[in-house]
Amino acid sequence: MSKKQVVVIGSGFAGLSAATHLANSTGCLVTLLEKNDSPGGRARKFEHQGFVFDMGPSWYWMPDVFENYFAHFGKKPSDYYDLVRLDPSYTVIYAENDLLDIPADLKEFKKMLDEIEPGAGAQLDKFLAQAKYKYQVGIHDLVNRPSRSLLEYASPGLLVDMIRMDIFQSMSKHVRKFFSHDKIIRLMEFPVLFLGETAENIPALYSLMNYADIALGTWYPKKGMHEIIKGMVALAKEKGVKIRYSAEVDQIEIENGLAKSVRLKSGEKILADVVVAGADYHHVDKHLLDPAYSNYSEEYWDKRVMAPSSLLFYLGINKRLKNLRHHNLFFDEPLGPHADAIYKNPRWPDKPLFYASVPSITDPTVAPEGMENMFLLIPLAPDLEDSEEMREKSYHIIMDRLEKITGQEIRSHVIYKRSYAHSDFKSDYHAFKGNAYGLANTLLQTAILKPGLKNKKVSNLYYTGQLTVPGPGVPPSLISGGVVAREVMKENNL
Repeated sequence: MSKKQVVVIGSGFAGLSAATHLANSTGCLVTLLEKNDSPGGRARKFEHQGFVFDMGPSWYWMPDVFENYFAHFGKKPSDYYDLVRLDPSYTVIYAENDLLDIPADLKEFKKMLDEIEPGAGAQLDKFLAQAKYKYQVGIHDLVNRPSRSLLEYASPGLLVDMIRMDIFQSMSKHVRKFFSHDKIIRLMEFPVLFLGETAENIPALYSLMNYADIALGTWYPKKGMHEIIKGMVALAKEKGVKIRYSAEVDQIEIENGLAKSVRLKSGEKILADVVVAGADYHHVDKHLLDPAYSNYSEEYWDKRVMAPSSLLFYLGINKRLKNLRHHNLFFDEPLGPHADAIYKNPRWPDKPLFYASVPSITDPTVAPEGMENMFLLIPLAPDLEDSEEMREKSYHIIMDRLEKITGQEIRSHVIYKRSYAHSDFKSDYHAFKGNAYGLANTLLQTAILKPGLKNKKVSNLYYTGQLTVPGPGVPPSLISGGVVAREVMKENNL
């Protein structure tokens, strides 16, 4: 009897996770199809004359999620990459000569807060106690639910948990219960920016991100974030996953309500008993399926609140830099105008907030000797008109501020420069509206209110990744692959 065949589309964190779980537990032949010529999706890397650039994710938070993933297969992260905890975790720049180095040590962190706002250290203990509870319930329970029915959340105990987890209160109001100083408020609200909305529109449930930040710490895998992907690929292959690159899917072919095969751009047809789509959900729903089998209408998609896109710059600099850390958050302009430019009146901002990462400060292997590798990121509204002119204008706006605040000339020392924005996200990942982070985690886009992980009309077609449950970010995407794999196994007798 021939083995059943599972096809997974996309080799990002979610796709690799789903494929590895399925290959490990089912005995199926699992084929992973990747559009690009290397694995990782948004977590790809590229190299140029000794500079090694992670293309997307640069923060390693929630180390327990990665530990749990590899432990499922009898492995450890250290089998594949070496982690170091950053100290300071990151730096927040509020103005010239006004910055905070965020210490990894909790006692030092509380001392720093007390110096800004007397009593804030004690308030932090209360804030973190709630955040820890949310983290334990949220990350070790709720995010592992497929969110296909309200009945999954119907137990009295869980309903009590949901109330305790502040899902109906905004993160903004929650933070202000504990702290009053603007610097601390902005610091505490920063982590939810990873979730794709402002603190006014994100449920206070997500203070769990503060627990991840402050208690669990900020880490870095030596040689770069792509080392995680490299490890996941090695594990997937060990479990028997067949990975094919430059294999873009053109259509999922349906017969009698079943996905029977996927057809590649090349014309090749690959038979399938189950299909798991880890590519952009909207692209799969509206472009890889006949309209009769779409899960959602175009109107539905247009009403989704998307997380921001980004303008990225990858820079090779021919000298060492001063007054910068591995992670640097520039809050030297008010959030209001920047948030408005993303969410209320979408446009290219005149005074953008931005983030600078200089991994070569921690890891000299990612740049030639005596040089620096710099990654710059500006959050932008999705679906903006993307032009080289606007990219360059934004580049000089943030470089003016970067040079002034750090007290050094940088631009004249840039010997390599590459930009990346909406049109690139669309071209490389078919990203809906050129988004970088998926779907915003607003209350009305949480759990069962997200796009479902299973097609309603095709009984063996499933979805995984940042546009379905549990949501955006690297750890949730890693979890998403495991969640969908369990549903596939349960419903297809694998």
